[in-house]
Amino acid sequence: MKYIAAYLLLTSGGNTSPSAEDIKTVLSSVGIEAEEDRLSALLTELEGKDISELIAEGSTKLASVPSGGAAAPAAAGGAAAGAAEEVVEEEAPAEEKEESDDDMGFGLFD
Repeated sequence: MKYIAAYLLLTSGGNTSPSAEDIKTVLSSVGIEAEEDRLSALLTELEGKDISELIAEGSTKLASVPSGGAAAPAAAGGAAAGAAEEVVEEEAPAEEKEESDDDMGFGLFD
């Protein structure tokens, strides 16, 4: 992902065909050491292709992915959070009892 991000950063800056050295320069500016095999694989895949066309094609493919199932886990997460609050409320009085047991009936200045 970092290689693609560097590639996109360079293309948005006006470099229509970033080289491996260009990408290495961007990555090294933020302290990332580039792996040659991943970098060459990316450049091989993108060779001769227009990045804006690839993004448009990817957007249409992403639009066809069903994403309607996200509501059920959110509802379950809300129910779980409510249950967790109940557990915390039930445990709070137990902690107070433990604190009173710690002094074993003696005060600090008795």
